[in-house]
Parts: sequence; structure tokens; C-alpha cells
Amino acid sequence: LTRFGRVSFPHPGGCTLGKRPIDFFIDGFKALGASIKKTGSNFTAIAKNKKLIGAKFVFPMVSVTGTETLMMAAVLAEGKTVLKNTACEPEIENLSIFLNSIGAKISGAGTPMITIDGVKSLKGGEWAGMPDRIEAGTFIILGVATNSNIKVENCDTSHLDVLLTMLEKAGANLEIGKDYVIVKPSKKLKSVDITTREYPGFATDLQAPFTVLMTQAEGISLIHETIYNGRLFYTDILNQMGADITMADPHRVIVRGPAPLSGKKIYSPDIRAGMALLIAALIAKGQSTIDNIYQIDRGYYKIDGRLKALGADIKRVNT
Repeated sequence: LTRFGRVSFPHPGGCTLGKRPIDFFIDGFKALGASIKKTGSNFTAIAKNKKLIGAKFVFPMVSVTGTETLMMAAVLAEGKTVLKNTACEPEIENLSIFLNSIGAKISGAGTPMITIDGVKSLKGGEWAGMPDRIEAGTFIILGVATNSNIKVENCDTSHLDVLLTMLEKAGANLEIGKDYVIVKPSKKLKSVDITTREYPGFATDLQAPFTVLMTQAEGISLIHETIYNGRLFYTDILNQMGADITMADPHRVIVRGPAPLSGKKIYSPDIRAGMALLIAALIAKGQSTIDNIYQIDRGYYKIDGRLKALGADIKRVNT
């Protein structure tokens, strides 16, 4: 839309988890001067005179990709754009650093208000991908849950402050460096409550692995999911494996532990819950078979090979 002044695209797909409205994107494009036409499941966006115009846009709710999309759209728009109630994730700040390095003028990324002064053109550049904080956090939880001694390297631990704090409150034995975390066997885990929040709060994508961990902790913990509807339904599968989890409502579950888990034939409902069930299978006594693993593969590169390297007895089966 920014480069050509016109673009057509289908209604996006992706994970079926929760409701993923695109009204933030559509309303944001309109605020920048584009007209939107919908035909069936297709959209066409047209910028008047092939140029977007800087404007103020307030997100009704915090949206990571909405923030990133409108930030990129505004870079080449005429004039100043102010985005308010923006997401604060490290990925957004990282994107702004790259865009600024190739000629953009963005300030405030990583805060709830971002200002973009439009420029006429951008130049080429190089970008190094930042560490995946969700994968790093997941491997740390995996180490604690299996009472293993593992080292997670090449991560930015400042992105994991809330998770690491909650793990230490639960009794995890961690050595935390600037770009690594060493997980050591812990004597006993105790239950803690968590509530998911937008960054820098407890990440919703780490909620499912942490819930599995709480099945092995002593006491009662309350898991409160505030970001997505229906994200706790996987707990029924954990109960089939022997967990003691009660759903209080669609956004809250009560976990009683420790509960011995047993291997079962189960399926992955989504990326993060699928990885959580894989952790549960590593904890469980006996053999587990996990179906629908393409979602796990989307989120965790060659996960079976890396778990084998850590000593897991895991193999991929073609069915």
C-alpha cells in the first residue's frame, strides 16, 4: 500500500486460537487516508494520489502486529503520524531500530505512544533477528519442569523478567546472566498464581507451559488468561494425563499439584498448547503420542532434534 498506492489481499488466515479481528488494520489504513473496499473475503486498499497522509490513530486495544503494520505504513506517509495505546513488545522496538537505520524517523517505540515523521524514501540495510523470547522462556520452563540441568544461551534475559521472577518464586534454581539462563535441579516447587498481560507482563504465549509446570508444584495455583478467549481449553487434555485442573471460567483455571502424569495419545490444539503438552509428555510416566504436530513445528524449529540433544527419548513418526 505504501509503495504502490494500491493493494488487494484476502482475509488473513493463521492460528484459529481466539478471535483475530483485522479492524485495527482497516481503521488504521483509513486514518492514514486509504479507502477500503471489501468484495467477498477480499479487501482492496487504495491510497489517494498513491500517497498515505500522516494522522493520529488510537488503538482501541493493544495490538502487536497492528502497531508494527501502521508504524511501517506511516514511515513513508506525508507528514507526522502519532500512534497511541501501542504495544510495547521488544520486537516493536527492534523493528523501529532497523527502520531508523535505513532512513525512517520513528521515536517512542517500546512505549504506549509512537511518533513517526514521514520520509520520502528508505535505503537498503541489514538486520539481525533478535532472540525469540518465547522459545527461550519455554526451554527454561521445560528445564524446570523436568528437573534438568540445561543452559539456554543467546537470549536476552531482560525480556523475560516477569517469567524469571515467577519461576524463582516457585522455587526454581536458576543462574541468570545477561544472555543466558542455567537451569539447575530444584528441591521442591511451590505453586504461584499468574495473570497474563501485554508486555512487559507475563506473556500469554508462556501461559500453557507454565500451567504444565504448576501441575508439578505443591499447592494450588490460579492461572488467569486475560489476552485470548478459549486459550485454556487444552487443560482438559492435561487432565486426561492425570492433572488436577478445574476450569473456573473460560479465562481462569485452578491447578492442584503435584500430580503424577501418565503417557497418553493426545493432540496439539495450537502452537503454544502443543508445546506445553510436549513438556507434559516429557514429565509423564510411560509413552505419549502427540498428533497434529505441524503447529508445534511452526513455533519451534526442529524441536524433536533439539530435545534429543538434551537427552529426550523422542521420535517423529509418519502416519
